[in-house]
Amino acid sequence: MSMLDGLDEFCERALTEHACPSLSVAVVQGDEVVFARAYGLADVAENRAATPETVYGLASITKAFTATAVCLAADRKLLDLDAPVPGGDPWPPTPRQLMQHRGGFPSYYDFQYDADSSIDFSAYRRQLQAPGGEFEYSNHGYRELGLLLEQATGQPLRTFLHEQVARPLGLTSFDLGPTYAGPAPAASRYTPDGRVYPTCYDSHPSAGAGWASATDIALFARRSAGLLHPATAAAVLDGPAINDRLGYGFGRVVQRGDGSSIVSHGGGMGGVGTMMIDLPERELSLAVLANCTDKSARNAVVLHLMDTLAPEFDPGHLAPDSDPTRAFALAPGSWAGLIESPDGGIPLRLDVLADRRVVVHLADLPPATVPATASRRWDVRLAADLQLPTADARLNSPSFGLELHADGDALTGRAGAFKDGDREGLLGPYLLHPCRLLRG
Repeated sequence: MSMLDGLDEFCERALTEHACPSLSVAVVQGDEVVFARAYGLADVAENRAATPETVYGLASITKAFTATAVCLAADRKLLDLDAPVPGGDPWPPTPRQLMQHRGGFPSYYDFQYDADSSIDFSAYRRQLQAPGGEFEYSNHGYRELGLLLEQATGQPLRTFLHEQVARPLGLTSFDLGPTYAGPAPAASRYTPDGRVYPTCYDSHPSAGAGWASATDIALFARRSAGLLHPATAAAVLDGPAINDRLGYGFGRVVQRGDGSSIVSHGGGMGGVGTMMIDLPERELSLAVLANCTDKSARNAVVLHLMDTLAPEFDPGHLAPDSDPTRAFALAPGSWAGLIESPDGGIPLRLDVLADRRVVVHLADLPPATVPATASRRWDVRLAADLQLPTADARLNSPSFGLELHADGDALTGRAGAFKDGDREGLLGPYLLHPCRLLRG
């Protein structure tokens, strides 16, 4: 395709400029792979070059495979997209709501590097709002979908994805698990400063444990609708709005306008930066896969391609769950209360100053004074270098964050423990805890 002229040089330059070990790029037109190239090293220590056959960790592109499998099971009458999912939740969500990240569950991940995970997923699996409300990107929901699929089909999720999704679509490289067990060579995963990631374990494989080559991801983007009944395939792209231009359907971010649509899903975790895009009306799809946590090289290549293939592409596809900031407007004062954690209540006090700063008093730690912001969703947002004093947070989540709503004399929301990137150490769990503070 002439529109891809110069892409080799651009990708090589992106690797150098952003210190990314390798990239793999594939483009499919109709049912034909028209471009498949890889750049850089799949394994730096072995000096092993990336090739179009190299398999990469997919991170959250896996959600598109899980959602397709749920829809396939629904078409076969093995489950109902609008029936409440069993599980004892106060507000049982439906598969449709879970696929659209509207099941009421908060954000969460528990990346760890020991097969004997010590974090109890169930301690953080609680709905913070009724299903069908605000969009909140949540691995909790996709974990529930994976369990539901196994119950409905009587097969392990990995087996069902292999036999009922990957094989019928002609995808020979796809696999699911903490490591890649397929036939092709896999790319090692790297921190932004070049350290190799060990095997990563988590409790939500149906949300992010997929592996595949760029070619197979581009083919999946083009072909997967053909597995489903036409009405179900249309429902996949029926995405309630998450911002002014984008919606989220069934494991797909959807942009509509001018008679055409752009469908995508990205992925990011330790040593992974990926993107899948489909242009249905143009019968064109592409995949960009990288083996570095820093997504800068991935983003540069995606934007370069879309400038040519679909100039109307909204860069919000690269981070659709972002929450735009607004001015912090909470009046000065003090609020105090408790954080609900698996280890019990943790005291918290906030002293809001007049200069948009907040003094955070967490448990018996020395107070920290930090800037505060607000966002479309939250009246108070802040982060501080404070260690939430729980056993789970001490594992690898050394930073502290708050997202709170103001409601009269109360601040309600959640307190988070997380690790801000992996320039030192490795990406750690993101753990959210309900929080309520009252004006003192």
